[in-house]
Amino acid sequence: MLNYILENLWLLWTIIMFACLILELSSGDFFITCFAIGALAAIVPSLAGTSFWLQVVVWAICSVLSIWLIRPRLLKVLHKGGEERESNADALIGRVGEVVEAIKTDKPGYVKIDGDCWRALSDDGNEISEGKQVKIISRNSIVVTVCLVEE
Repeated sequence: MLNYILENLWLLWTIIMFACLILELSSGDFFITCFAIGALAAIVPSLAGTSFWLQVVVWAICSVLSIWLIRPRLLKVLHKGGEERESNADALIGRVGEVVEAIKTDKPGYVKIDGDCWRALSDDGNEISEGKQVKIISRNSIVVTVCLVEE
């Protein structure tokens, strides 16, 4: 088996390429993908019958070039709009939920949104009874401020 791989180095580079792509699934930073691109490029000289060391040089140069040229563009395309995307808790603002524990004037209650319960205060200090629909208008740490939704 080892003799077969050494006689067909394109197979070795193919194995390296697929191993890099599989490893990339667990990292997600696209460095390992660049090594897979280098291995893909090294298949060409191996099919031409060049020496192993020349194949390694082609792999190294193509890997470095893809890190330098391809990776930044790939990250830019895949993370497009990432700066404007709201985080988990900030994405709650503007959402409508249901009061599951009454909100009192002196004590916060709880609001349920998408199966999660959040400690909630009324925006105007008025009591809001259980079962009412409320809209989240702001968030301070883990406490949300809500207003009653007009029915």
